[in-house]
Amino acid sequence: MEENLDINNNVNKEISDKTTKSTSEEKKESRLEDDINMKGNNGNSQNNSASNIDTKNEIDTTVKPITKPKKELPIEKKPFHEFINIHLIPALTEEINQRGLKINNINLTNTNRPIAGDKCWVISCAIKDTCNFWLSFEKEDISSLKSISLSKPNQKPSIIESFLIDEKRITLKLIISRVLQRLNGQKLIGIN
Repeated sequence: MEENLDINNNVNKEISDKTTKSTSEEKKESRLEDDINMKGNNGNSQNNSASNIDTKNEIDTTVKPITKPKKELPIEKKPFHEFINIHLIPALTEEINQRGLKINNINLTNTNRPIAGDKCWVISCAIKDTCNFWLSFEKEDISSLKSISLSKPNQKPSIIESFLIDEKRITLKLIISRVLQRLNGQKLIGIN
């Protein structure tokens, strides 16, 4: 049994020696290659460094980092005019049309707010034979202060109400539902 242990120890020592020799031989070979490269470049180590840098750059450029696909911005984060003209106005028009009403005119303008008279962005909408409403934004931002005014056809609005003042997150669906809620609350569309 002791002989087996001695044989195992000898085998392990031989393997260890071969590994150590091969590692040290590789280092020597690497140094020899560096010396040869330097002599091949007329002993000019700057040229050698430059070629090593070029080689590294070539290697680095072949490895491209994995890029994550960009997430599309939620429509509420898009620029104000894009959100209003491409998303809000068409969606609001569709909701009103689904209730059997027809919109004569709906648009966004930078004009005077009804009643208050201050300059702001106003969505004015005329619903045929039903009502007019004006949804006002103080700034080019859907999160800015908002107000709404309502009137019957061919009349001027007499009341201005704050709109979505307590909401932290303004969404397209929220704006549409609250406009319809205000119109319905005044018995202008549907039955209350």
